[in-house]
Amino acid sequence: MSTQKLILTQEVTGLGSSGDTVEVKGGYARNYLLPRGLAIVATRGAAKQVESLRRARAAREVRSLEEAQAVAGRLQGLTVRVPARAGAGGRLFGRVTTADVVNAVTAAGGPELDRRRVELPSSIKTTGRHTVTVRVHPEVTSQLPIEVVAG
Repeated sequence: MSTQKLILTQEVTGLGSSGDTVEVKGGYARNYLLPRGLAIVATRGAAKQVESLRRARAAREVRSLEEAQAVAGRLQGLTVRVPARAGAGGRLFGRVTTADVVNAVTAAGGPELDRRRVELPSSIKTTGRHTVTVRVHPEVTSQLPIEVVAG
């Protein structure tokens, strides 16, 4: 199996943050990371880009840590209701997605969230109360209670 050394240009869940140098399988690099612009091939010239990405990320993180803590505080005081089509017994037709959660948070008056930062514990396929995790910042996560209602 061949591996390829890449430099991440954006955060990839389970792999690393922007500016990190990672070694991944060739197929994952060719078919997912490179076409989507999430990474670039690690070369000597790219090493200079890595340094500038790391400096920019460090500057952003210092500023955004306080903002992230404020957003996490706003999320915890929020009551989020996610409407979904349901059949008898509270079983959903389909499932609740991260996009549904983001739309419900915005509708409830919460902050704008990126759907890639919302992590569902597993497929939500029933009505009732569930808890999702929101990664507001690499150092700040928030548990968000949601209520899935038939509607």
